[in-house]
Amino acid sequence: MYTTDQYEGMFAETVQMQGANGETINAYYARPMGPGPFPGMVIIHHFPGWDEWYREAARRFAHHGYATISPNLYYRVGHGSPEAVAAQVRANGGIPDDVAVGDIEGAAKFLRSQPYLNGKIGVFGTCSGGRHAYLAAGRVGGFDAVINCWGGRVVMSKEQLTPNYPVSPLNYTPNIAAPVLGLFGLLDRSPTPENVDILEAELKKYGKTYEFHRYEDAGHGFFYYHRPNYRQVQAVDGWNRIWAFLGKYLEV
Repeated sequence: MYTTDQYEGMFAETVQMQGANGETINAYYARPMGPGPFPGMVIIHHFPGWDEWYREAARRFAHHGYATISPNLYYRVGHGSPEAVAAQVRANGGIPDDVAVGDIEGAAKFLRSQPYLNGKIGVFGTCSGGRHAYLAAGRVGGFDAVINCWGGRVVMSKEQLTPNYPVSPLNYTPNIAAPVLGLFGLLDRSPTPENVDILEAELKKYGKTYEFHRYEDAGHGFFYYHRPNYRQVQAVDGWNRIWAFLGKYLEV
């Protein structure tokens, strides 16, 4: 718990890291000052891009005591405004799952190379980032906590599969070893409440540790204070759920 007499400081900058296939990409890295040890967080940006909200989120996690890295999954597409780059990614049909998982795995390796890590790492994502967080937890493991915020297309029909998204992340549920936190709006259309129910049933089927919270009067992206879909009460409760969850599973 924070007290008014304690030291507080933060280090934050853009860094280079090794992503999928050993390729160098950029990432935003924020951590508390001091020797630690600190738990680590990999945070995965949403489909609209590697934008300001995710840099702010990285600093927010660092403020709460986590060494946090946010890899730019769109690095290979080119550079420009987050909106322009995201539009190109959308035109390309999204980034391949293999690339996203490789970049997330590389971000976790970056954190594990830091001398002040406490040995625990979580993964967090919203929108497509929630999907990628779940996918990475099922495919490469090595995470101690998974947070999926309204991740669409975790549950995918055969018609939704593409060369970039060849397997539904749901299929990897048996491989997930870490506890999962899910935050969802009941007005969302991707994932729909029915999709969330299917995901929960799969986690139950395989005896996974999880907690889901469904919010009334909230749709997709209800954390995004700069958009009309922001819901203040639900967002505050969601963040509090996140801090409680991470405190339980990452702080040693």
